[in-house]
Amino acid sequence: MAQFDLIVIGAGPGGYVCAIRAAQLGLKVAVVEGRETLGGTCLNVGCIPSKALLHATHSLHEAEHNFAKMGLNVAAPTVDWAKMQAYKADVVGGNTKGIEFLFKKNKITWLKGWASIPAQGQVKVGDDLHEAKAIVIATGSEAASLPGVPVDEKVIVTSTGALSLDNPPKSMVVIGAGVIGLEMGSVYARLGAEVTVVEYLDAITPGMDGEIAKSFQKLLTRQGLKFVLGAAVQGAELTASGAKVSYKLRKDDSEHAIEADVVLVATGRRPYTAGLGLEALGVEMLPRGQVKTDDHYRTSLPGLYAIGDAITGPMLAHKAEDEGIAVAEIIAGKVGHVNYDAIPGVVYTTPELASVGKTEEQLKEEGRAYKVGKFSFMGNARAKAVFQGDGMVKMIVDAATDRVLGCHIIGPAAGDMIHEICVAMEFGASAEDVARTCHAHPTYSEAVREAALACGDGAIHS
Repeated sequence: MAQFDLIVIGAGPGGYVCAIRAAQLGLKVAVVEGRETLGGTCLNVGCIPSKALLHATHSLHEAEHNFAKMGLNVAAPTVDWAKMQAYKADVVGGNTKGIEFLFKKNKITWLKGWASIPAQGQVKVGDDLHEAKAIVIATGSEAASLPGVPVDEKVIVTSTGALSLDNPPKSMVVIGAGVIGLEMGSVYARLGAEVTVVEYLDAITPGMDGEIAKSFQKLLTRQGLKFVLGAAVQGAELTASGAKVSYKLRKDDSEHAIEADVVLVATGRRPYTAGLGLEALGVEMLPRGQVKTDDHYRTSLPGLYAIGDAITGPMLAHKAEDEGIAVAEIIAGKVGHVNYDAIPGVVYTTPELASVGKTEEQLKEEGRAYKVGKFSFMGNARAKAVFQGDGMVKMIVDAATDRVLGCHIIGPAAGDMIHEICVAMEFGASAEDVARTCHAHPTYSEAVREAALACGDGAIHS
């Protein structure tokens, strides 16, 4: 029976980061992973491969629409889908092999197989039993299903199937207007598909700032995506040419149907803890399938911890990574902490949408007085030079103290620019602090400074 200080179950972003941090702190660490490659859903069939396809199809869009404007006269591009898939696979392979290297570098043992927890302090992998002073559940999540929508990963697909279709479809219905649906819908719209997004709520990107969500929808509509909001999907069935989705409009209960070559079910994800044996151990769970933990990620079973998508909070890879570092430090006897008020969210369409902190709706509900500063990318020279003048930066600050409470960006490189505000929020900065910080010219980031200025006497370039 092998003995470890820590066994991490799952090698996704939360699990592998947790393992590396624990090893850095001197613990003897093993990670259980049943996939043939490390990295979990994110690296294998999620974040990374989808970004490869987003980049490839954005490049296609540039060639089709903007090259000629810049004096680049080339023949109309054609798509070699097999090569694009091979490029995606190379990106994935390079990243997963990188984690293998990091495991060897940090002397982390990879226990290949699927884990169960037969007793406190024990992890079983295949026929082998291992002991650990601490166990961390980092098993991630799986695509949530919809009643009456049978997934075959060929015609009716989750994000996994959508990444590896045999051919780009001519038409696609996306069920769900969240991050995954909009990103994959954008990919196939650029490849020529007629994409219709069906969403139960009355707005896209649930949880985002309302004004930003409306602006974002307008931009995506101009790119060719169609939206049916306030629609409750009743079911989907295969047809001779693809699939048919039936839905009811919530405003009047009228029934409708739409057919497409492919249907993408993008209605969110649910924790994946099947097979661990948590029920038999009496581990306390929450109604939506998450493992219940305290502020230090401890479950109701001594020595057993949980992080990432397996517990409450946003299902984001970087949230899981931060929790992985925090729990490793706690287990090693140090103080681990995650600031959940400063975790950014990003949609990697073009333009990107990035958000951190409070929305106007949340502050109104809290009854907190606030100010808003906005700046359009049409006033940003760098953005206009690269045909990225759409979108804006919206900064929200406390009305009395000027402290930054949130920021929402639609624009080029929004996912990178948002971190200036994450750092500002970590240090309790004011909009004036951001406004008085010199920003290089010409950069997209100047728009963030201008929004900060707009919280005071006003932006310079608008």
